[in-house]
Amino acid sequence: MSGSGSREGFGSPPWDPADRVSELEDTRAIPGRGNGGQPGQPGQGEQGPGPDSGGDGGAGQPPSPRRARKRRRRRSALVELLVLGVIAVVLALIIKTYAIQAFFIPSASMENTLDIGDRVLINKLVYDFRGIHRGDIIVFDGRGSWDPDTPSSSNIFSRLGSDLEGIVGISHDSSINIKRVIGLPGDHVVCCNAKGQITVNGVPLSEQSYLYPGNQPSAQPFKITVPSGRLWVMGDHRAVSYDSRGHLGDPGGGTIPESSVLGRAFIIIWPPSRWGILNIPATFEQPQLNSPAANSSNAALAAAMDNGTPLRQGGAVAAGLPLALGFTGAVPLTWLQHRARRRLSARRKRRQSGQR
Repeated sequence: MSGSGSREGFGSPPWDPADRVSELEDTRAIPGRGNGGQPGQPGQGEQGPGPDSGGDGGAGQPPSPRRARKRRRRRSALVELLVLGVIAVVLALIIKTYAIQAFFIPSASMENTLDIGDRVLINKLVYDFRGIHRGDIIVFDGRGSWDPDTPSSSNIFSRLGSDLEGIVGISHDSSINIKRVIGLPGDHVVCCNAKGQITVNGVPLSEQSYLYPGNQPSAQPFKITVPSGRLWVMGDHRAVSYDSRGHLGDPGGGTIPESSVLGRAFIIIWPPSRWGILNIPATFEQPQLNSPAANSSNAALAAAMDNGTPLRQGGAVAAGLPLALGFTGAVPLTWLQHRARRRLSARRKRRQSGQR
């Protein structure tokens, strides 16, 4: 053997054992085969980020399927929330326009039946199924009868804005009023008989159950036959109510057109201590009231009466009811729509898998 470490019969090795092998750092890993276990990189048998790792797959690579599914679910939830809100607002507008609406009582003209600050609901559908009854508490638009006939805006955006304000209770229409129906078309309404009672078709009304304590049925006499298609209405607090008696000189002799009635107030919903159903008093259930009387003449109202403040649409608590009802109806509709969409998606997936 030579001192170089070569064995007999063989030539010298191509490199000296002390010489370094070429730098491994300069080698490159074959894709899919690892890189020999270099630090910081996966070696043989090791895997890089897979489909179920939480990463984005590196720069320039698409996100993992799991993250993509999460993003799709978030987008779907936002879309469904937007759809829910739109459906709720649409249903609220429909309910407010055609079914139920809340109003706030700002004046004393209906005390003690309705106090200042009470919120009431009106039924807008009831008169599609029955006629107006004596004793009903109605909400009506006084334009064209008690108030100047101001034309409403023809701008669709203005009307939509007003409707949206109405469902959250911030609008205020000064021409809207609330009163009790005393006389129907053709009724002969007179104040007063020998006992100081208002009579309808000669039948005296016993009004103690709803008349404000200490009030007379009317301090001023009047006599009228209610024209066809119109109503004679009065407040329950007669001493301060600016009602049909205060409009005797107006067209219709103080009466209002039936077409101006928005609906019947049927319940007090706020405050909780005042909750109650607004029933028709028993005095209006007398069968003799339906016998029409003859003769009529108008008399002027001589006493000054407080006209109070017209009715306002019920504040945030009460007027939010149509919106709450809208959400109540929108939730199941949105759920059904979501369920139907999932079923359609599942069917498409089954068809695609069957075609493979």
